Amino acid sequence: MKLLAISGALRTGSRNTALLREAIRLGGVNDAEFADLRLPLYDGDLEDRVGLPAEVKVLCDQIRAADALLFSTPEYNKMIPGVLKNALDWASREKPQPLTGKPVAIVSTGGRSGGEVAQFTLRHALTSFNVDLVGGSGVIVPFGGKAFDAEDRLADPVVAESVTALMKRLRDSVRR
Repeated sequence: MKLLAISGALRTGSRNTALLREAIRLGGVNDAEFADLRLPLYDGDLEDRVGLPAEVKVLCDQIRAADALLFSTPEYNKMIPGVLKNALDWASREKPQPLTGKPVAIVSTGGRSGGEVAQFTLRHALTSFNVDLVGGSGVIVPFGGKAFDAEDRLADPVVAESVTALMKRLRDSVRR
């Protein structure tokens, strides 16, 4: 399975990016790539002038080449981060639509709620793309600052088991 990992966090030490790395490891994924969401803000005038910016074309090519997508989103003010929404806005402009039919799984970590509302919001945002959301719930990891050990591995074996099961469901959705 060729996987595209998409973190809604830009911070170098992001727990959500660490969660993606851990999901890739636990899922036994050998072919994974990370998307870079450092994109210009969506602007219809810019699109009219230059079309899709080069960084957006790279993202759309990565989506198109992937067998499956794994999103990890922090929760900012009960919402997905602006960089993630911006990436979806840009991707929506690509024709043919690269997200259509892609198997997608979602994980998140953060404070007490672990990004629960952000996951709901992301699922809602993805509905217009007609993706294949992996059955069952995504994995929510509360208290992300304490959820990982010194090697950035999930400290709680029950949570690690949930991530492993999600990755199996994602892999199985690719095989269908």
